[in-house]
Amino acid sequence: MNVHTSNSLASSQGVSVVIPCYNYAQFLPAAIDSVLNQTAGPCEVIVVDDGSTDDTRSVAAGYGERIRYLYKPNAGLPAARNTGIRSATQPLVAFLDADDRWEPGFLRRVLEVFAGAPVAYGLVAAKARRVDPQGRSTPRVHRDQALHGALTCRDILLRTCFSPSAVVTRREVFERCGLFDETLTSSEDRDMWIRIGACFPLFLIPEALVLVCDHPGSMSKNADRMKRNSRRVIRKAFDQALVPRWQFLFWLRVLAFNRFQCAWMYRDQGRHARALAEMSASLATWPWFGDASQLNEPVLFRVRALRRFLWEALRGSAGASHA
Repeated sequence: MNVHTSNSLASSQGVSVVIPCYNYAQFLPAAIDSVLNQTAGPCEVIVVDDGSTDDTRSVAAGYGERIRYLYKPNAGLPAARNTGIRSATQPLVAFLDADDRWEPGFLRRVLEVFAGAPVAYGLVAAKARRVDPQGRSTPRVHRDQALHGALTCRDILLRTCFSPSAVVTRREVFERCGLFDETLTSSEDRDMWIRIGACFPLFLIPEALVLVCDHPGSMSKNADRMKRNSRRVIRKAFDQALVPRWQFLFWLRVLAFNRFQCAWMYRDQGRHARALAEMSASLATWPWFGDASQLNEPVLFRVRALRRFLWEALRGSAGASHA
């Protein structure tokens, strides 16, 4: 697509980019630059300062009129995103966390999907690649997720399929689905995408066009908080019958996979007993996932993980006894 066509797409489908920031001044310039350097530019960039005590204000001021800077008392990430949504003036709203970045062609690709879609997607997202603060791929197993294309809330209920920094929505979806739940201290993005998916079709682009930064201050490092909030999200969807409650086998699969994910979070924190308990509960809740590739996992993924967790726990116990 040439520049003229890209600009035409951007102007016909204006985009408000919301960047919430709390004490991430060291990351913020890279995030803003990645938006301003898009081949199909946004119509406005809104930086929402959620009560930062670092240099966020001065960093934002350095961009002058190229961005809109909004300051609010600290109330958490969902409230910051909601402030950006309420201030947005364009028909499309994109989200980018202050510690993440977009590849230059991200918005262009998303706008192509919105423009050529046979249905009115409520949300279009892309896949992401995890990197360290220097932009190097993180040392973890990367498998290309088989799931892409049209999605529903059932897909998001089973597992989070994309990063919040990889999402562009129609602003009108918030009028029907509400805003981010400000009582959630994590997993608020998944809750939002589930609610949108219950009302509108979703689309996941197969290309990885977003860089998600792994660093010690990331919210996802707190296993107890992630477990508590992810369970609340599942419970909310069940109470609202976003998938009929009588489809109890589906809900068992949702809970089993959530327990698997919580087990890995506890393992990454070195809490081996909790990790083993969650993994065992996952297997007891639902013993077999027939199509593991749709969950971006290999065959027998929980059995493999359980064996690994047991070995690590035994090795840790042996090391402690010799200390």
